[in-house]
Formats: sequence, C-alpha cells, structure tokens
Amino acid sequence: MPRNQQIHLNNRPDGEAVASNFKLVASETPPLQDGQVLVRHHFLSLDPYMRGRMNDAKSYAMPQALGETMGGGTVGEVVESKNERFAVGDKVVGMGGWQEYSVVDANQVGALRKVDTTHVPLSAYLGAVGMPGVTAWYGLVKIIAPQAGDTMVISAATGAVGSAFAALSKARGCHTVGIAGGPKKCKYAVEELGYDACIDYKTHTDAASLAKALKDACPKGIDGYFENVGGMVLDAVLTRMNAFGRIAVCGMIAGYDGAPLPLTYPALILVNRLKVQGFIVSEHMEIWPEALKELGTQVATGKLKPRESIALGIKAAPEAFLGLLKGRNFGKQLVKLV
Repeated sequence: MPRNQQIHLNNRPDGEAVASNFKLVASETPPLQDGQVLVRHHFLSLDPYMRGRMNDAKSYAMPQALGETMGGGTVGEVVESKNERFAVGDKVVGMGGWQEYSVVDANQVGALRKVDTTHVPLSAYLGAVGMPGVTAWYGLVKIIAPQAGDTMVISAATGAVGSAFAALSKARGCHTVGIAGGPKKCKYAVEELGYDACIDYKTHTDAASLAKALKDACPKGIDGYFENVGGMVLDAVLTRMNAFGRIAVCGMIAGYDGAPLPLTYPALILVNRLKVQGFIVSEHMEIWPEALKELGTQVATGKLKPRESIALGIKAAPEAFLGLLKGRNFGKQLVKLV
C-alpha cells in the first residue's frame, strides 16, 4: 500500500487563519477490507466553508477535529478495489480530504460517485459540475426563482459558485451583475463569464458608494441577490432591492474570522417584504441530478468556461487555502496532486 501524505488541522485559529494551524504528516495507507476501494486523488478542492469548520463553534457542520485530516472534496482514480461496483481505473468524486490517497467504504451511500470525463474534465466535478455549481443552481432556481427580465446580483462573482451562477442566470434571460475584487476579475466576469456588468468593490470604501455603483448597473433595481460575502456588500445591496426581492444566503466570508457582521438597515427586509433564506446545498441532495445535468451540458457545450487556480502538491494546500480566503484565487481553487 502506498505512503500517504496528509494535511491535518494542528490547532484552531485565533482570529485570522494562518499556515501554522496546519501540519503535514505521512502514514501508510491501511490494507483494504471487503467493500472498500483505494482512490488516488488527482485534485483536491479548497472552499470557503472550510474556514468555518476550523472553529470550535456551533454551526451547520461539525467542527474539523484536531489532529485529523482536513475534510474536503476530491476527484481521482480507483487504483485498487475490493468492491464489485468499482473497477481499477474508474474516475470518481468523493470527500477524500486533504490527502493524496483515501480508503473509502464504497458501499456507504453517497461516499463515492463515478464520473464521465469524455466531455467534462475531471477537475470540473469539483467546481462547475460539482458542489459549487449545484450551490449556484439551488440558490438561483429554488430560492430566487427568477423570471426572464429580472435583475440578478451575486457577490464573489468570479469564484466557482459565481462562474456557474452567471451562466445559469443568463440562460434564464436575466440581467446579471457581479461584484468582485479588482479590475482583472471584473474584466473576466464581463468578457468571459457573460455578466452584463461587474462592480469592483475594492474601489468603494463604504456601502453608500457601492450602492451608487449598483444603482448604475441595475437601473431597474435588484430582484434577486446571491450572498457570499456579507458586511458592507450586503448593506449596499439591501438599499437597491426591489419589493418582494429574494436573497439566497450561501456564505458570509467577511465574518469567517469571528468578527460580528452588523446589518445597518435591517428594516429594509420588512419595508420591501424581502425573502431572505440561508441554505446548505448538501441538505438538498434530491435536486443534484437535475442541477448536474444542466451544469454538465453547459460545460460540455462550452457555454460555461470556468477558470481554475491550481496549486501544485499537497504541501501547497494551506497557503492556497489562505489565499482563497483573501480572494487571491481566480476562479475555482484546486490543488493538483497527480
């Protein structure tokens, strides 16, 4: 059995996450038992939600245990199998975590899924045709429920979720506006992802200034907003929401270091009779097949061309993750292991 390098959570962050919160370890992979498969990971997914799991605090997911491999999505190849449903060479997606190999009980429902790489690249199953893409689909289709001609806005517009959101929103005939950090990301959003406009939040020092930019980009107001950030961005968007607007709350990355995120004008939720709904996409597995079918078609036909930021090797995972939290990535952040 191969030697396996892993990244463990060594200690919990005190405020901002740092590289010393993680520890690189190596161990022998255990022999397979009946029903198990050995997967060699080709790519590891890095996602903002992982920062919340590093805290020992009440949340929608159990905290990441200290001294154990960091959890996370992976795609790879079966290299040994004692399960009749999986053969050596099968390409699979699962939750193998921050490590080079994983031993998976393939009889466990949802633990491992075979994927077809004929028309969709393997790495896309961690992004546009994976959890981030389905997250965008659920928030847009099931919570915001847009009509053709509506105006949609999303923060973190060029990330893995935002890339998919743009394609899905435009396919439904919506005026689609992104909020991202930096001129390069905004240029990419409009020229490659298909946004009608993109606002660089870094050029705005307060919510009032950002709200003015939103007014210019969304002259008919905002009907649906997909929230990934919180803080000043949410304050600005709330002032531009139309009556009976819908807000899908996916993330609040501005508050992941533990600082409170006060809301300046909560009365606008009442005044405009807004629907504000948080969601966790893993709690809605029943919609995944429908979402993945549309997303897979978008990628296979070239209508969705998400960009990837790729760090090389398991040792690079912590710094790549810290960069993701600061917005240094361009598109989906992955770690390439093979």
